Amino acid sequence: MTTDTTPTKSPEAAPEPPSGAAPVTRRVPQGHARLLTRRDRLTLGLMAGLPTILHVALVWVTALASILLAFTSWNGIGFDSIQWVGLENFKELFTNNPQFWPAVEHNVIWFVVLICIPTPLGLFLAVQLDKKIRFSRVYQTAFFLPVVLSMAVIGFVWQLVYNPDTGLINSLIGANQPGHYIDWIGDPDLNLWAILIAASWRHTGYMMILYLAGLKGVDPSLREASALDGANEWQTFKNVIFPTLRPTNTVVLVVTIIEALRAFDLVFVFNKGAEGTELLSILVTNNIIGESSRIGYGSAIAVVLLLISLVVIIPYLVSTFRKERRA
Repeated sequence: MTTDTTPTKSPEAAPEPPSGAAPVTRRVPQGHARLLTRRDRLTLGLMAGLPTILHVALVWVTALASILLAFTSWNGIGFDSIQWVGLENFKELFTNNPQFWPAVEHNVIWFVVLICIPTPLGLFLAVQLDKKIRFSRVYQTAFFLPVVLSMAVIGFVWQLVYNPDTGLINSLIGANQPGHYIDWIGDPDLNLWAILIAASWRHTGYMMILYLAGLKGVDPSLREASALDGANEWQTFKNVIFPTLRPTNTVVLVVTIIEALRAFDLVFVFNKGAEGTELLSILVTNNIIGESSRIGYGSAIAVVLLLISLVVIIPYLVSTFRKERRA
């Protein structure tokens, strides 16, 4: 039996600093702030500060300026010409403007059409595509393609479709002969509905994607339980699937109202809001940048449009925040 006689080495003592020299201390970084250099802080400040400044300047400052200008009379030439008129712009708007109430009516019609035609059609397409049929990705891309296009491009495309002489619709129904033309854009009884068809074509794809996202979140066990109870496909959708889409329906309603209120591009491309296609957004544009610029009066119309939007948006935000707090 052998014993280990190797002597254990004691740890060497740290060398002492020479006499008269100051002790060397190491700064240990504490927290993430100590790890950022001055260049990093400058970069982060620019990345966060510039977008914030632009957002405040282009959104909040302009919105507040529009509200203030709604109570003034200004032709847009020099700030010295701004005159405070109080509620005169709103009184003239509600009583002496023959285009205001037709514009409000057209915005309401726009909303009713979007909620009654493309929204159910988008839901139908989403339900069909949720069944995982063949080439579903191709169909999703095809139906969603109009949403990717700008409204101005869609307006130019549908102008070609509605052309009285060489348009697709008149060519199909034989209304492209002299004396039998159907002027889809120039006829005050037809142009608003023609524009709404183009708007519905785009809105259908938007609704399809929203509902398809909602259907993907439905628990598959609900479908299985409904099938075990002997429910058919329609009963399963009506009693099980559709009630679970309540949050999606709320989003769809808010989005549709906003789309109806901010409708502008299609109408402006077609005929600039003339001949029976007046909208509130068109009135705002015509009064602010039209031939006779009335900045204060146009701002008053914009404030009315803002108030109508807030009536819809504020309850939606309140309900959303309450759900988040409960969760």
